[in-house]
Amino acid sequence: MAAPPLLALKDIALTFGGTPLIESAELAISPGERACIVGRNGSGKSTLMKIAAGLVEPDRGERFLQPGTTIRYLAQEPDLSAFDSVLDFVESGLAPGDDHYRARYLVESLGLTGEEDPKRLSGGEARRAALAQTLAPEPDILLLDEPTNHLDLPVIEWLEGELSRIRAALVLISHDRRFLSGLSRSTIWLDRGVTRRIDQGFSAFEAWRDNFFEEEERDRHKLERKIADEEHWLRYGVTARRKRNVRRLGNLHALRKERRDDRRPVGTATMTTVEAEASGTLVVEAKGISKTYGERAIVRDLSIRVTRGDRLGIVGANGAGKTTLVNLLTGKIAPDSGVARLGTNLSMMLLDQARATLEPTMTVTDVLTGGRGDSIMVGGHSRHVIGYLKDFLFTPEQARTPVSVLSGGERNRLLIARALAQPSNLLVLDEPTNDLDLETLDLLQEMLDEYSGTLILVSHDRDFLDRVVGSVLVSEGEGRWTEYAGGYSDMLTQRGKGVEARAVPARERVATEPSAPRAAESSRKKLGFKEQHELKTLPARIDELETAMGRLQGVLDDPDLYARDPARFEKASAMLAAAQAEHAAAEDRWLTLEMLRESQAS
Repeated sequence: MAAPPLLALKDIALTFGGTPLIESAELAISPGERACIVGRNGSGKSTLMKIAAGLVEPDRGERFLQPGTTIRYLAQEPDLSAFDSVLDFVESGLAPGDDHYRARYLVESLGLTGEEDPKRLSGGEARRAALAQTLAPEPDILLLDEPTNHLDLPVIEWLEGELSRIRAALVLISHDRRFLSGLSRSTIWLDRGVTRRIDQGFSAFEAWRDNFFEEEERDRHKLERKIADEEHWLRYGVTARRKRNVRRLGNLHALRKERRDDRRPVGTATMTTVEAEASGTLVVEAKGISKTYGERAIVRDLSIRVTRGDRLGIVGANGAGKTTLVNLLTGKIAPDSGVARLGTNLSMMLLDQARATLEPTMTVTDVLTGGRGDSIMVGGHSRHVIGYLKDFLFTPEQARTPVSVLSGGERNRLLIARALAQPSNLLVLDEPTNDLDLETLDLLQEMLDEYSGTLILVSHDRDFLDRVVGSVLVSEGEGRWTEYAGGYSDMLTQRGKGVEARAVPARERVATEPSAPRAAESSRKKLGFKEQHELKTLPARIDELETAMGRLQGVLDDPDLYARDPARFEKASAMLAAAQAEHAAAEDRWLTLEMLRESQAS
């Protein structure tokens, strides 16, 4: 018998500004659930999660939470302004009895010291601080809205591992396909105000969704044919009578109402690039270029050649210097040594990741037209701005909307719409996938596939890199960069490891960090926070493994099991061997830490 849900939403409805956003949503989260919520930008995913967290009151419906159940919610834009340090912010989420060592462990694992001033954090640092605050209490349910936004690859891969080990039920919203596929076991699809659920992870969702749309289209065609048949009968089927059949006329009206009320899928974005004349064969050539800021090498003795039609991906940890490298390759800054040159007849289009070029007070129309009327030049042809906006899923009502009220995904779509209106033969895209829904990502990929020019792409989206680029330039640390053929997965195979976090030199840490001699003295007196957390939690993990080993051994003690169910016998044997190996490693680790603790205490 299935365990009762910890959290349940039933028949949820919510209207914003007269337009129904959610019409009939259901959500049930059981202990240990691994669910993802998917849907287009603006479909109401974040709003539904806020309703689940108890932060938004629906117009209709019921929210049930099992008594004593704890929930932690990660918002897309965390507010740290009321706190003096990152650690203060993270510990503010702890309840009495929660483990303060875990808070410190998470802060350090996410590449922070805890002493940072929240007012000076970058977007990625604020997101990491918010993740630490959300994960620290070890709640029963975790609601995470776009947890990978603004994170670099090392942190994304660490977060995947951390979330795969926790016991809490997990509900995710993310545009990162690989992240969703690795963590989800069920999928809730929010489409046209209604939720539909499949008890499979995201990897099975897209094929299921496409089949659903095909069936829906077949049903729509049947409805159209039925309406046509009824109209034909009313016109020609009773020519000998002057009175119409009232019942059949009523049926026709009902069918027409059904067609009117049918909410079809929102139209797809139409992304096309306006290509300039072909560039020369050589697009970018760098010979032995280097760039240093202070004592820190960003690029060291790099030689690379980019030719027409190449698709180059650039990956590295935050702070590795990806944007600086792009600026060197595109001639925006000069190298300290070496030579970087651009080819002939280049028309470059750059899409930045900061969205700094969008004025919050400007309207959507003004962003595209520069405030000059209602027309935009696309490929040398004038188009009305409303029609062009529709290609990017904006409604006519949004044409006069200020940028400040757009969602992150809508702002990104607007930037892409503006950029793609310009002719180019070199696209430089810096984190273009942030905040885009999965369907728009597909369309962006298709557009890039058809683009005959040259592409330089900076991205943390592993799946998108695999789909789009032909080679990957990876930061190896200390200013060294290496190019690998293929996408991100091909790079992993060749390199044998993923992107590693950049070690932060002591001079780059906050001034309040202890000096080196004092820190060294402290480390001799006690274990680090991570080791203290391990020492505290390992005994419970060892007990869990012993219980699991006993249960598996009990299964294998059945003398008839192999003859009756060889597959189950093999599976239990493999699980027992794995548990025994993990148990031995855990005991060894606990013994090592305990001996270290005793030696430091003496």
